[in-house]
Amino acid sequence: MSFVSVLEAFSIGIGPSSSHTMGPMRASRRFLVQLKERELLEDVDSVKIELYGSLAMTGKGHATDIAILLGLEGESPEGVDPNAVPHRIAAIQRAQELFLFGRYPISFNPGSDILFLRGKRLPFHSNAMKYRAFHKSGQEIHMQIFYSIGGGFVLDHQEAMQNPADTFDRIVPFPFKTAEELLAHSTKEQKAIWEIVLENEKAHQSEEMLYQGIDRIWNTMSQCVERGIQTKGILPGGLEVQRRAPGLFEALMHSTVSFAEDPTLVMEWVSLYSLAVNEENAAGGRVVTAPTNGSAGVIPAVLFYACKFVRHFNDQSRIVFFLTATALLILYKENASISAAEMGCQGEIGVSSSMAAAALCAVLGGTSAQIANAAEIAMEHHLGLTCDPVFGLVQIPCIERNSMGAIKAINAARLALRGNGKHRVSLDAVIRAMKETGKNMKEMYKETSEGGLAIQITQAQTVC
Repeated sequence: MSFVSVLEAFSIGIGPSSSHTMGPMRASRRFLVQLKERELLEDVDSVKIELYGSLAMTGKGHATDIAILLGLEGESPEGVDPNAVPHRIAAIQRAQELFLFGRYPISFNPGSDILFLRGKRLPFHSNAMKYRAFHKSGQEIHMQIFYSIGGGFVLDHQEAMQNPADTFDRIVPFPFKTAEELLAHSTKEQKAIWEIVLENEKAHQSEEMLYQGIDRIWNTMSQCVERGIQTKGILPGGLEVQRRAPGLFEALMHSTVSFAEDPTLVMEWVSLYSLAVNEENAAGGRVVTAPTNGSAGVIPAVLFYACKFVRHFNDQSRIVFFLTATALLILYKENASISAAEMGCQGEIGVSSSMAAAALCAVLGGTSAQIANAAEIAMEHHLGLTCDPVFGLVQIPCIERNSMGAIKAINAARLALRGNGKHRVSLDAVIRAMKETGKNMKEMYKETSEGGLAIQITQAQTVC
């Protein structure tokens, strides 16, 4: 089992993409660390980066080049100030110079030193980056290939070529790779799924540190929702997409219709929360990968729904939610992928909806079998979902798609609670189906903007 902590599953960073923004930023910083470890940092005169696959096709719209520049200056997704980014990038472009780790100046022309090799890809993963550092003599002194594998997770080439078990395994008391194994632990130990995950977490950190980390994640999500609700205007990128969350919030707050008169108002609140997060993400704001940036609104929307509409929801309920969701993320990472460049959007919105459905089912008192059923239902109805962002931006259809994923998650949890946990299609089976579907999906539907909705709107069209 490749253990993933809840604090890794829900990573704090900036938008608009975990694989195309946060991953490349981390890769740039890791390249600097490798240079420093080899005592080569002071010898670097220039750096060139080649982008392949989906990064080359949609990297411009996903701010990949901006993330690379920030990473080369030593920034991390968790620490960078989103408000300072435009000024810093403008300074680099104006001076044609950047400072490695903020200290070592090199000449750098973003237009020629970052190459978007459209139509080319490397074998291991579509999201590949090749970094090369040169001495002033022109000699290459270090080269590394990185892969951004979804959710902000990054592997270098050596790690990618190893058996994942050799690279990532951390000893835990209840290892599991499949839902069947997870449910077996739950039955044998008479523990809920969240308790199984908690015991594994405690093998690597104290409960106090874990709960503090979850509080940071929740606070960041909450702040993101608040900013999204309050911030008006047009999203960057050229599509002229208007932020809708502020207007929807005002309409709901001033509505004279009661929930008794129109119960579907609940759905509008869920949509509000997801829109607020993903509009912030599209603007490059501070978000939490859940499990990716493109799907960052589903889980906060379902959590806010629980806070507002689920009786007796409290701080402990939030712990149950996050730990249960993490169990599902582990299953998808172990047996498929959370990268849209590999799986299409079923690997992002589908996975986030499945995680949220399971977590909400747990909060509502579902059994372990019902929780697995909720996760299965949610994914089953996202199978085949393509990733076809218009202009390569995380806006159309990504923003609305999060609200659909959140509503499906709530429905899946409710359906599962009406059953006894027994179902014809197991969670493991639907994850296998997702992986096979992703493998068989044409590349044009996997975050390349070469097919589907992405080619139906041209630069000349302004109707959104």
